[in-house]
Amino acid sequence: MNDESFEVVGTFLTRVDAELARTALEAEEIEATVAADDAAGMRPHLWLSGVRVWVRSTDAARAQAILQAAEATPE
Repeated sequence: MNDESFEVVGTFLTRVDAELARTALEAEEIEATVAADDAAGMRPHLWLSGVRVWVRSTDAARAQAILQAAEATPE
């Protein structure tokens, strides 16, 4: 059994925003996954709890820093 643990590093209003965050993390070589309770995308109205981005616990602090820096960067 794998002993790795995972953490949510961001919760977003839409899957698109979560996928952008995932892409930013993967550009920094952090594996990330997007998860939402939306019946595999078939029921987007079920995103009431948000769309979450998960990473390994060992990468969580660095991932949060990357996402915070991305939010602070003006467009």
